[in-house]
Amino acid sequence: MPDLPPADLHKAADLIAQADGLVVAAGAGMGVDSGLPDFRGPEGFWNAYPALGRAGLGFTDIANPAAFARHPELAWGFYGHRLAMYRRVRPHAGFALLRRWGEATLHGLAVFTSNVDGQFQAAGFNAALIEECHGSLHHLQCTRPCSDTVWPADGFEPEVDEARCELLNAPPRCPRCGALARPNVLMFGDAQWLAQRQADQRDRLVHWLAHCERPLVIEIGAGTAVPTVRHFSHAVIRSHAGRLLRVNPLAPAVPGSLDLGLAGPALATLEAIDRQLP
Repeated sequence: MPDLPPADLHKAADLIAQADGLVVAAGAGMGVDSGLPDFRGPEGFWNAYPALGRAGLGFTDIANPAAFARHPELAWGFYGHRLAMYRRVRPHAGFALLRRWGEATLHGLAVFTSNVDGQFQAAGFNAALIEECHGSLHHLQCTRPCSDTVWPADGFEPEVDEARCELLNAPPRCPRCGALARPNVLMFGDAQWLAQRQADQRDRLVHWLAHCERPLVIEIGAGTAVPTVRHFSHAVIRSHAGRLLRVNPLAPAVPGSLDLGLAGPALATLEAIDRQLP
């Protein structure tokens, strides 16, 4: 349980009560309480994927489109294992709290996330108002790519040798040209990512934000190493007269005195705030 000042928890509750729309901005820290691994630093990554550690491969080496050309079984071993894990894991109770808070506001709630795990959809959030800025592991595209087609990964059931991080069954193929398929996620050094699905999500989110006069961004578990989510949060403050409630155990500082940072993990902090709400 984080040791959060009561005055800060009351301020968090006031920010939620004053908002006419709620925007959840989520980074990797949002999924930790659901049991998802934290890849912070090479040690964290290699603890989750020791076979890649033994091979001296870091996150940037395997989360790279070139890996599908060089080592397709290894690349799909990594992504296939993650896909199966994301399908299996259930969202923690903090997702339901955010939904309840957002649905009580005038304009409801939307999501901006760098996570590719599909946890917000699994938790019952409106899929039409979720922007996945790095794509989704639950969707596939051609590795070439031969077209702009993106399709659901529903028909692919990966079988992975976890000791070697290798895919055992046949990898998915492009339905148009038969080439190897890959996740529709933005990887490192990725000039082949098909971004139209994400661009459509962005258009819907921008349209929704235009109706909000007092949006509150609740940013959770967004780090500073890849600050995409933080940049979004700050853009809402600047462009939509929004306020920011940042939940982060290591870097909770906020840009202005009207905003609030809470140094705590996702679930325990959200539960502490909820106890202050009517």
